[in-house]
Amino acid sequence: MDPASLQVLIARLTGVAEEMGAVLRRAAYSPNIKERADCSAALFTPEGDLLVQAEHIPVHLGSMPASVRAAIDAFGRTGVAPGQQVILNDPFAGGTHLNDVTLVAPCWVDGRLVGWAANRAHHADVGGIAPGSMPPDALEIDEEGVRIPPLLLDDDSVAMLVGASRTPDERRGDLDAQVGANAIGVERLAAFAGASLVAVTDYGERRMRAALAAAPDGAWSFSDVIDSVGPRPDQQHPVDVACTVTIDGETITFDFTGSGAQRPGNVNAVEAVTVSAVAFAARSVLDPTLPANGGAFRPVTVVAPHGSIVAAQPPAAVGAGNVEVSQRVADVCLGALAQAFPDRVGAAGQGTMNNTLIGGEAWVYYETVAGGQGGRPWAPGMSGVHTAMTNTKNTPIEAFERAYPMRVRRYRLRRASGGEGRHPGGDGIERDIEMLEDCTVSLITERRISQPWGLAGGEPGAPGANWLVPGSVESRAEPLLDKCTVAVRAGDVLRMLTPGGGGWGPRAD
Repeated sequence: MDPASLQVLIARLTGVAEEMGAVLRRAAYSPNIKERADCSAALFTPEGDLLVQAEHIPVHLGSMPASVRAAIDAFGRTGVAPGQQVILNDPFAGGTHLNDVTLVAPCWVDGRLVGWAANRAHHADVGGIAPGSMPPDALEIDEEGVRIPPLLLDDDSVAMLVGASRTPDERRGDLDAQVGANAIGVERLAAFAGASLVAVTDYGERRMRAALAAAPDGAWSFSDVIDSVGPRPDQQHPVDVACTVTIDGETITFDFTGSGAQRPGNVNAVEAVTVSAVAFAARSVLDPTLPANGGAFRPVTVVAPHGSIVAAQPPAAVGAGNVEVSQRVADVCLGALAQAFPDRVGAAGQGTMNNTLIGGEAWVYYETVAGGQGGRPWAPGMSGVHTAMTNTKNTPIEAFERAYPMRVRRYRLRRASGGEGRHPGGDGIERDIEMLEDCTVSLITERRISQPWGLAGGEPGAPGANWLVPGSVESRAEPLLDKCTVAVRAGDVLRMLTPGGGGWGPRAD
């Protein structure tokens, strides 16, 4: 295939994935998917290799190939008939955490399997011991919600998900949107039955090998910490996350040997999450224009010791591994690569998703809150943005207050929270939410003790903080742990201050 035709093919296939995402968001029932766009879509080859993806959520997309492989392992390449779909959310069978429900659909044309359409969406509640299904005090995965291995999507599997949730109607509506998104993906992919899809993944491999061949050979190491793994005193201790990146000719290895062991608590990542963070970091630094497909990652090796915080084994709870450990894995990968590419890598961003989960009678709210981006070698960091492994949007206040019994009292940038430097880090956010009825709040946050690091002489960003203001009385304000579940009353205010990004380069006085 000539180069021009190949680029047209890639663009058309990518457009299909983008259209799938648009269908999913517009048809979704929950604000989490419709407004925040906490969902992703991609196409796969018949063998299950990633073909193209929309530019959605990095932690979803880098790990989704494992879900597609799990579906193929369960049913075979020919075991899912036209019109059928596979549902799964098991983190130990290709998933990330239980909230992320994946649907996989085959595309058949004249009896031949052309490929697969898949999408993943974060469902705000799938059961478990606390609203939002990421309870900070969970010790095993069964406490986090319903765990679905690869199953054919039918009345029984739908009932399994819907019946476990505190918000069954919302779950059914979001699941219907996912079904529709895959249906349009399958319909569009069928038009490419005669195309050479292997040319797309082979092109990705050639591009990655060329980028690595142009890079310096060597090994670079970096380490950082997860502040804590839960709310209990024995969980309030840091855990190391370490990475050594080795470039050797046209191959690259990310070795996480030296990372801490998995811990009792839900701040453990399965290997698919770690792989997704590696994919994000490698593509960001080596060449952001690299095709995001399975071929591009054939020269990439990930060494994640089983039983560690970056490759947890069952029955570990893993709800926060997807949202918080993934951030730290990205940080250490970027920290190592900064030594090889000092002109391409910025200082640390906020390094957390600031997960906020609030639930009451028949409603559950989930959101990740933005913060500061690290200063870059060429520009300051941006303020009030999602960084690294998350790419979701802000829930508009109008949609928020219409959907939930809460009121936003304050929402503004947290001035001077970015680290100083030649290119300062971006600022975090200050947000106050007043509860209008009694409910339960769970927080899963990081960088409340450690700080987003500066680079090349820049200063670190300010750590974040969580507060509860009982009855909206400022004199009664009390700090909250970085990870906690608390009962709150109508009139109470939840205050969150998110971290700023690190600064890049020494400040020019």
